[in-house]
Amino acid sequence: MQITSFKQYEEDFKKSVENPEQFWGEVAQNFQWRKPWFKVLSWNFEEPNIKWFEGAKLNITENCLDRHLEKRGDQPAIIWEPNNPEEESVTLTYKMLHERVCRFANVLKRNGAKKGDRICIYMPMVPELAIAVLACARIGAVHSVIFGGFSAKSIADRINDSQCKVVITADGAYRGSKQIPLKDVIDDALIGCPTVEKCIVLTHVRTPVSMLKGRDVWWEDEVKHVNDICEAEEMDAEDMLFILYTSGSTGKPKGVVHTCGGYMVYAGYTFANVFNYQPGEVYFCTADIGWITGHSYIVYGPLSQGATSVLFEGIPTYPTPSRFWDIVEKHQVNTLYTAPTAIRSLMSYGDEPLAEKDLSSIRVLGSVGEPINEEAWHWFDEKIGKGKAPIVDTWWQTETGGIMISPIATVTPTKPSFATLPLPGIQPILVDENGQEIVGNDVMGNLCIKFPWPGMLRTTYGDHERCKQTYFSTYPNLYFTGDGCLRDQDGYYRITGRVDDVLNVSGHRIGTAEVENAINMHAGVVESAVVGYPHDVKGQGIYAFVINPEMHGEAELTKKDILQTVTRVIGAIAKPDKILFVSGLPKTRSGKIMRRILRKIAEGDTSNLGDTSTLLDPAIVDEIIEATKALK
Repeated sequence: MQITSFKQYEEDFKKSVENPEQFWGEVAQNFQWRKPWFKVLSWNFEEPNIKWFEGAKLNITENCLDRHLEKRGDQPAIIWEPNNPEEESVTLTYKMLHERVCRFANVLKRNGAKKGDRICIYMPMVPELAIAVLACARIGAVHSVIFGGFSAKSIADRINDSQCKVVITADGAYRGSKQIPLKDVIDDALIGCPTVEKCIVLTHVRTPVSMLKGRDVWWEDEVKHVNDICEAEEMDAEDMLFILYTSGSTGKPKGVVHTCGGYMVYAGYTFANVFNYQPGEVYFCTADIGWITGHSYIVYGPLSQGATSVLFEGIPTYPTPSRFWDIVEKHQVNTLYTAPTAIRSLMSYGDEPLAEKDLSSIRVLGSVGEPINEEAWHWFDEKIGKGKAPIVDTWWQTETGGIMISPIATVTPTKPSFATLPLPGIQPILVDENGQEIVGNDVMGNLCIKFPWPGMLRTTYGDHERCKQTYFSTYPNLYFTGDGCLRDQDGYYRITGRVDDVLNVSGHRIGTAEVENAINMHAGVVESAVVGYPHDVKGQGIYAFVINPEMHGEAELTKKDILQTVTRVIGAIAKPDKILFVSGLPKTRSGKIMRRILRKIAEGDTSNLGDTSTLLDPAIVDEIIEATKALK
């Protein structure tokens, strides 16, 4: 299953395109199935309707846990590094993790959860988060993990959309010097969530919380009432495994659905290959399990391959900017997979945090979340990898389930800021606005995928039409990624950014409509328009143009009020970096806001705005340009 040379990559890629069913059928043999499939793949992109490994039966936790017990039972599965470096780290072997997953699976059953139920998980980055995820999968319940930075309203929207029956949370979370009151946020959310029957609460920060009789129970109490024997539920390959919400270009988040069989095969295959993982190595992905990167490359991918995975609760700069490097040294990390935002942030502190840090264990480096800029790539390569560790600059999405275009460590020749080549089984094409394929090299276009892969989304929960319209209707018979892309003279791919109204802020996808809706909820705001602009650390910042004619008091105070509104409605991750009050927005005569013009203004490129004479009020553009100069 593991690719060891570029020649083998070329052979595997050719085979995967010429005979995809044979290729993926052979890859899937490396996993444990209760019953084999009768058909590897059936598909069409029109409906869309995609099925992988039809008829096969399995449970993904048997692949992540049970099958390793005999040979790797005493090997570390998860090493947990707490937010506070003075606290002890915790190591769970495969045997310990298996026991705790089975025990908590029984807790879920004791609290009324069963196969097919949706379960919301809103937890800190602690081992119990991974345990909760796997326990859901063990009993065939569908987990929906929500990142700990979302507001009560955002959580309620997600719980109600998927009609969750159980919520798993903690009293609170640590994030650097901050303490986040998770249970309080959940309590606010659950006021408007009639489907939730039980809330299981882990004690973590030991802060006082409200516990409602009949609904709320303590994790620690519940595990005392059950044993650690839990037979894994038999699942069909196409049964739902999890729902993960992602921002779209319209205001309502989409519940991306992944299924058991294909997702398992793809997460495991890509983990083993992209990182060239070797048995016994220590792998550290710095993502949060609340995002797809944490699902695929902290939990399911590494555990399916019997890897040792580091789980980190904190942030890269707390208590000092050497925190990552201390963890690498302490646990002798071999692979470090992190985000360009984190790299750029750590770069800004200079070389001092790296002084006397032993990073010699690092063999592979990885980047995820957004395209990595050249300066950050070189710093990562020279300062962290010492020029000896290949960088895998990975491109993929929540919807793809796993890495799609990336170097294979030690195999693919790399090039700064390029995701390089598609993995076997991935067939990308570039198209123009009319959907015509752009052939050859040294070209740019919109990135589409023309053939299915096992890890791809199957639907958006409860709204299949939205899945069709978002991903499969822009260009007939193609999956549209929403990204622009360049293919250079060597056939290497470089992602150039979103072509729809979705921002990529610190690797998090945030829909402009979502932020605008939140801003517009603020009393006094008549209308707003949100665009992205280049940001030194985040990659993309959020620039809000706001019409708010009746401000109470100072403009700065009103800005703070708007930021507070956005935080309450979505969460702090969606707060605009810049707010500019304007008297109007550039609109066409039909009333459409010309975000293209606002984007140019936000980027400082005012000499290339195109023809503005046909706008409803062309003078508004000059007014906005003048106002932006004052803002800077």
